[in-house]
Amino acid sequence: MSKFRKKKKGMPAVNTAALPDIVFMLLFFFMVTTTMRETDLRIENPRLPAATEVKKLEHKSLVSTIYVGKSKTPEKHGQSFNRIQLNDKIATADQVPAFIINARSKVSEAEVPFMTTSIKADREANVGTIIDIRLKLRDVNALKLSYSASNSSGDN
Repeated sequence: MSKFRKKKKGMPAVNTAALPDIVFMLLFFFMVTTTMRETDLRIENPRLPAATEVKKLEHKSLVSTIYVGKSKTPEKHGQSFNRIQLNDKIATADQVPAFIINARSKVSEAEVPFMTTSIKADREANVGTIIDIRLKLRDVNALKLSYSASNSSGDN
């Protein structure tokens, strides 16, 4: 008889020594690739109008967004629906050209023709305010314009 017998063992345990390395690698990847919200909304989240045909914008880095809607802070004279937000501050239509010129200065000269101005207006916002914005955009030759809308099934 032999003194040594082979003992039958089950499956060996899974080696988890590399698990913390993988977790930290994934954490680092998501920290590097995630972008934070660039602007703080000073107006209420706009309830976008519904549209039957919606096209997604391609180059988001070349898009300047103008928000139109109701202010989050209460107004004295009840004119809370005609507020324009440029970046992080409430503005007037007269400040729109300076906003566009500032955005143009941040991109290269070759990308300026591809810049788009996006208007995110609440569905109950005053059309006169949007027309004022469009006229100011025309003054600085910002003719590529996009209106943000939510997708609908077309039944409304």
